[in-house]
Amino acid sequence: MATIERTAYPRFKKNISAKELIEIYIPSHEEIEVAHKTAKGEIQVLNYILLLKSFQRLGYFPRIDEIPIEIVKYLSLQLNVTSDIELAIPNRTLYRYKSSIREYLNVTELGATARHVITEATHKAAQVMNNPADLINVAIETLVKERFELPAFSTLNRSVSHIRTLVNSNIYENVLMKLTSDKKCQLDNLLNIENSDTYSKFNYLKETPKSATIKHLKALENTYQFLLSMGDIESLIKDIPIAKIKHFAAEAKVLDASEINKFSLAKKYTSILCLIYMSTIKARDNLVEMFLKCLRKIQNKGKEELKKIQEKNRVKTENLISILTSVLEKTNDNKRNDAVLGQQIRELVTENGGIEVLLTDCDTISSYNGNNYLPLLWNFYKNYRKSLFILIKLLGIRAASQDQSLIEALNFLLMNEDKRTELLPFTLDLDFASVQWQNTVTIKENGNIFLSRRHLEVCIFYYLASGLKTGDLCIDNSEEFADYREQLLPWEECEPLVSDFCAEMDFKEDPSEFVEQLKSLLKEKSIEVDKNYPDNGNIIINEKGEFVLKRAKPNTIPKSAVDLENAIYKCLPERDVIEILCNVEHWLNWTRHFGPLSGSDPKLNDAVERYVTLAFGYGCNLGATQTSRHMKNSVTPHMLSFANRRHITANKLDEAIKDIINVYSKCYLPKLWGSDKIAAVDGTMIDLYKENLVSEYHIRYGGNGGIAYHHVSDTYIALFSHFIPCGVWEAIYIIDGLMKNKSDVQPDTIHGDTQSQSAPVFALTYLLGIKLMPRIRNWKDLKFYRAYKTHEYKHIDSLFSDVVDWNLIETHWKDMLQLVLSIKAGKIVPSTLLRKLNNYSHKNKLYQAFRELGRVIRTIFLLKYISDIEMRQQITSTTNKVESYNCFSKYFSFGGEGIISENDPDEQEKRIKYNDLVSNAVILQNVVDMTHILKELAANGVEFTKSDVAALSPYLTRHIKRFGDYVIDLENIPNAIDMAISIPMKQDIAT
Repeated sequence: MATIERTAYPRFKKNISAKELIEIYIPSHEEIEVAHKTAKGEIQVLNYILLLKSFQRLGYFPRIDEIPIEIVKYLSLQLNVTSDIELAIPNRTLYRYKSSIREYLNVTELGATARHVITEATHKAAQVMNNPADLINVAIETLVKERFELPAFSTLNRSVSHIRTLVNSNIYENVLMKLTSDKKCQLDNLLNIENSDTYSKFNYLKETPKSATIKHLKALENTYQFLLSMGDIESLIKDIPIAKIKHFAAEAKVLDASEINKFSLAKKYTSILCLIYMSTIKARDNLVEMFLKCLRKIQNKGKEELKKIQEKNRVKTENLISILTSVLEKTNDNKRNDAVLGQQIRELVTENGGIEVLLTDCDTISSYNGNNYLPLLWNFYKNYRKSLFILIKLLGIRAASQDQSLIEALNFLLMNEDKRTELLPFTLDLDFASVQWQNTVTIKENGNIFLSRRHLEVCIFYYLASGLKTGDLCIDNSEEFADYREQLLPWEECEPLVSDFCAEMDFKEDPSEFVEQLKSLLKEKSIEVDKNYPDNGNIIINEKGEFVLKRAKPNTIPKSAVDLENAIYKCLPERDVIEILCNVEHWLNWTRHFGPLSGSDPKLNDAVERYVTLAFGYGCNLGATQTSRHMKNSVTPHMLSFANRRHITANKLDEAIKDIINVYSKCYLPKLWGSDKIAAVDGTMIDLYKENLVSEYHIRYGGNGGIAYHHVSDTYIALFSHFIPCGVWEAIYIIDGLMKNKSDVQPDTIHGDTQSQSAPVFALTYLLGIKLMPRIRNWKDLKFYRAYKTHEYKHIDSLFSDVVDWNLIETHWKDMLQLVLSIKAGKIVPSTLLRKLNNYSHKNKLYQAFRELGRVIRTIFLLKYISDIEMRQQITSTTNKVESYNCFSKYFSFGGEGIISENDPDEQEKRIKYNDLVSNAVILQNVVDMTHILKELAANGVEFTKSDVAALSPYLTRHIKRFGDYVIDLENIPNAIDMAISIPMKQDIAT
């Protein structure tokens, strides 16, 4: 059963604003006329109008005494009727009123037909959905669309719960019928604890991978082989939609073996099978991730070894240079006596060790002086060799294109796995490898060409890793490394959508016309910047011929704004984090999103208190044990960890955060601070322990950990956050955050730093209607592209260094449309696509087309960037806000020395979102407090301007008490949030 708060079931708001009364409840002349025709007397007309407006708002008839007094008073005022009357309607009259209202609104009374509609819609949705609240929402949406009166929530809840149970029971029984007695026995054994074991084998299904070492690679391979030993699981659950499989697996994952055993046989076996299936997919992806990290580690060690050798050989290099210098000097002194010169050179060579020693030194330096570290990789690869061979046999790698040369090389490698000879016959096509690799793996001997077995092995593994990253290779039944082309919306389904999409985005539908449109944009912007260059003054060419951007004047905060901030600080009440979370809970009831993964009501006696404590403990990174100590042992660590594992997911945290964002966006102050159409992204390092697959050393930040990648609105509130590994280019997640943000704040312009851009990212954001405007540190190192080779510019011609390959864009325009429409349809996540498109691939022409389109869009942006100082100031200002948010959110992550102790990637993601929940709650509380204080200051004669208020920020922390014992008081009623509050301010003085 689901609580009403988690659903879209319409109900009256607790606090109805004057604006909402006017927008929703004001009766029209026609409605008043209908009321007078049906009801007699002022009081009954009022009753009729109350029922009519309530039904329009809710979709069902509430009891007359349930209608909020604010609505009664407002409608009484509109109808010139006193509100101090007792509202009551006789049953026969009530029946007549309801019939009249249904007829007027063309709504059908709830009956057998409506129940059939509910059953049909819910039954269909229950095939792919499992959460009762989601199913109730589907039923409500269908009834509203078909213009049926909504039933009571309890009726709807019972109906949906019954249908959901029937659908799931049918799924469970169908799976049970497919199981043999041996398979049942095998599944039962997973839940049993044998004498020699501490845990049941059921725990194997829930293990998380550790760091990328040989030992952990072998352990993960063993786990994967154990999962494969469970047999053909896919055929047993093939009739279950993937969404259901994921839900059943998620429920089973948080339960212990003893709890699973309490299920009915059919449900127990289905849950275990779904968990095995999803664990196998996850283990497969983790194996590939570990494979990529191991290869990267081998590669890095080879580079480090090359540096050591070069440093060690520096003495030899200097010695050879000194010998050459001596030879040249003697040659210069003995220009006419070659015999004497020859004798002197011979003596010089002998003094320095002889010809053989010097030739050896020359060969050594020659081998390692060209940054060719490839011959050195074998020494670091050989320890991984056995495990890597096991891995590639397990994964089933295949080519994602017609080019099979690398797969043929892999098969050749497997055929020669057990050979110990150093040379192999040259029977391979090495076109997949670079010239440097080809030179490394080939050896000439006695006039014949052979392959160096050792170097060939490393080479093939090197390109297997590269192919998996670029998408040239793929693995079936994988989430991260499957062939992304198979996940796309079929072109037959895309084609009808193209015209509307192109019209909406103002793109030309025809490929050649689209290219002409791009050419025109690039040409016009280039001409405009060149023409305005003499009068611009924002960019100059120095004496070296280099382009230099004029520095923008820093925005100085006026003294009046500083004084205002200090005045606010003096008035801010001291608050602790728990108090703030309780206040926000009172306003928003954000804890309603939390509960068991089944979607049922929580069976905790003090659910709201537990959830508030949980958000505080995990949001401040205290963890269960330390939180329990801070709460004076009113809650045990087990109670907290239990609720976290069983009741909270990343999606539920996003829903709670969305509530805060939506209310915040309606407040007055944020509208002065920025635009909700603009956001910025930035990553900040979060420390982790090393024993997990996410943790990685980051050169830029220094230390092991992951990246909390935040999307922050120009109005300061955090919209969405990811937790990503250090080794990825942050920009690939830039679109994910915008698309997963379901709040009312929907930015279309995104700022960031250099890490937030690349050519493919510029291309994809452009096609999705997102304006990517980053602050690029090394803009001069990026190429500017001309529309035509013949185009030359008077002032800025030296900026351009290449020409766009328009043919690539025109040829693959349809393919790019298919990708974008698939993203909009939710078939593929942008980061999955960008991971492939952000890595160079000479085989993937689509990558090259996206890169070419991105070069066009990035060149247009760079031309704007260098010529528009106000745009640069805006970018810097908004980017500074997200950097400030990083510091602000870390202020509340004061527990555990700032280290996330979890090794499970799902729990790591939740910790970041918990912290966002706490940070956003504090931001909302600060805005509420600041608004009331500003109003009081103005009432007391303190004068300030709108510019002074605009210079403020909600990132205030001096008044926040982080430490000490905490007490939850859910009975305390905080100040209300007044969305329409007006603050008297002085007029800004024109400058």
